[in-house]
Amino acid sequence: MIPQLVTVRYHRPSGRPRRLYVPLLPVALALSPLLLLAALAGLIACLATRVDPVGALRGTGRLLWALPGTLFELEQGRTAVLVSVK
Repeated sequence: MIPQLVTVRYHRPSGRPRRLYVPLLPVALALSPLLLLAALAGLIACLATRVDPVGALRGTGRLLWALPGTLFELEQGRTAVLVSVK
């Protein structure tokens, strides 16, 4: 299953938590021209480094498929960030 929602929760230095919900489909649609350029750059990089583009695409697909349920935490000083992919 491809991830559909990213939840970003962070604590401000004042101690109050904030949550941001980011739906990935509208973001992907808005950034689709840049995604096409990134795909073209990836294809050129694969050809320049003699990496199989199909294998690189398969690896990218597997990485995206494994993202749902991923938690990422970052804490520095009094600021904490938690990113949850659903």
